Amino acid sequence: EGIANTLICDNTGGHLMQLGLVDMVIVGADRVTHTGDVVNKIGTYLKALAAKDNKVPFYVALPSSTFDWKLDKGMDIPIEQRSEKEVTTLTGKDEEGAIRTVLLAGAGTKAANYSFDVTPARLITGLICERGTIRPERSAIHQLCPEGGDVEEKSLENNT
Repeated sequence: EGIANTLICDNTGGHLMQLGLVDMVIVGADRVTHTGDVVNKIGTYLKALAAKDNKVPFYVALPSSTFDWKLDKGMDIPIEQRSEKEVTTLTGKDEEGAIRTVLLAGAGTKAANYSFDVTPARLITGLICERGTIRPERSAIHQLCPEGGDVEEKSLENNT
């Protein structure tokens, strides 16, 4: 697309924000409560904290179908834990081209491998969706999507 970009290691974002090299942060969302809390890939919360501390605007882009009308707090959403092997091993080609799996941790090492985290609405500048950009607040979300939890039911009714 001709858009200038730079690949960085996952936890470099906070350092770049401290240096004033980040204008804004935009992340996606897997689920957003109707009160504005966001569940997204692990590490999103830490980016939001760094952005807040460095006065960098932090936005979440999502389709309006991502709003969860039944939950008030993101911390009520169960967070999946994935296989320990995703953290303790690595699979790739060796110098001869053979695919091998190697240990990255000592045998028997336990690993916590959470796949998502929760970013509280208080750390988010705005929510961007196909209907507009709003503050991550219950009143703004409900005004943007007055049909609330009826979104899925209505679309299902139209398909039957």
